[in-house]
Amino acid sequence: MPTSPDMYSTNETHDPALRSWVGSANRAEADFPIQNLPFGVFRRAGSQEAFRAGVAIGDQILDLGASEVRALTSSGAAVLTAALDACSESTLNSYFALGREAWSALRAFLSEILRVQSPFAGQLRAALVPQREAEYAVPARIGDYTDFYTSIHHATAVGRLFRPDNPLLPNYKWVPIGYHGRASSIRVSGHRFPRPLGQLKAADAASPSLGPTRRLDYELEVGIYIGTGNALGTRVPMESAEDHVFGLCLLNDWSARDIQAWEYQPLGPFLAKSFATTVSPWIVTLEALAPFRVPWTRPAGDPHPLPYLDNPELRICGAIDLQLEVWLETERMRATGRAPERLCQSSFRESYWTLAQLVAHHTVNGCNLQPGDLLGSGTQSGPGPHEAGSLLELSAGGQRPITLQSGETRTFLADGDRVIFRGRCVRAGYAPIGFGEAAGTVTPPE
Repeated sequence: MPTSPDMYSTNETHDPALRSWVGSANRAEADFPIQNLPFGVFRRAGSQEAFRAGVAIGDQILDLGASEVRALTSSGAAVLTAALDACSESTLNSYFALGREAWSALRAFLSEILRVQSPFAGQLRAALVPQREAEYAVPARIGDYTDFYTSIHHATAVGRLFRPDNPLLPNYKWVPIGYHGRASSIRVSGHRFPRPLGQLKAADAASPSLGPTRRLDYELEVGIYIGTGNALGTRVPMESAEDHVFGLCLLNDWSARDIQAWEYQPLGPFLAKSFATTVSPWIVTLEALAPFRVPWTRPAGDPHPLPYLDNPELRICGAIDLQLEVWLETERMRATGRAPERLCQSSFRESYWTLAQLVAHHTVNGCNLQPGDLLGSGTQSGPGPHEAGSLLELSAGGQRPITLQSGETRTFLADGDRVIFRGRCVRAGYAPIGFGEAAGTVTPPE
């Protein structure tokens, strides 16, 4: 049971007995029960409406810009009014910048008005929009995107493919490894993108050539949205690092492995990563995840983190038990009516580095994070063979094809493939909560 500090503590909004007057939120399989209340940015599909903030509840969206919602806060606290004012904008950046007091106030308010006993149910029904009738935007204006490498299982498996005698580099257990990615190519779930071109060089070729990647891959990641930032030249200590995190999403860091192999030395990934990144439309708040905190541990014999990356709360409940899945839907599956096939299950709790450590390390040199910045966790793989979060691992670098139930095989992605990420938190005594989907489809090169 998470204890202190408050960011790890449960409160009445997590009560598993809570039910909503939105009936679909009460189903056992619902991703978005009243205990979740994730934030996104939407409008009615095909309309010219402005994008604005909404909260997922069951299979509906509560429109936070609706007059029916705003009318309930006319005599409310200033912090709540400011929060809803910020949610009328086309991104959540201004809301993020308000900080934890505003985030918690709005969550408590939404929990109250959406409960089955709420006297406002009748008037608020007009503020609901069915999710199937909505289109979504990336929820925040992402100024900067940093991708980390937090799964030691992924780092070891990939390292073993290229350095069998020394798979894990000596700095891995001491420093959270990351690189700065491309924010402009981040898109929300449901988008389609063409197979990227880049320089390729076969091992027996005298020179490289330009062509479409033949080793296109997905990377199962968790996205971390920064809420409040820090000033340039200041550091965020571990003790307050999670105060700067608004919430989490699902993230697919698509990768062209053959382009990457040729270009990555000496400065790391470039065109192999910058062509597309997919995020789920809903951000699950850190407060909603409080019941699913678990102790953070390291194997016996591994080094203790340096003091700036350590604190007592980290070891009590620094990790999050978020179960992750990868599903694949091929063009043939769609044509024959087959359901997508699950390729992988893993857990975010396996991360070698935690949210707080990523924020503390990112700012230790004085780097300024800003509201809406996005951090990627890096590929989330577990210790088992079916817990690999990329095809690079599942197919042993392309040497071991995967046979699908449709009879097709894959070492890397084919044109027409649709990759779907799903995430869910489950713990006895609490209502399960989900993350929805992050899905993207590969189209032929243009």
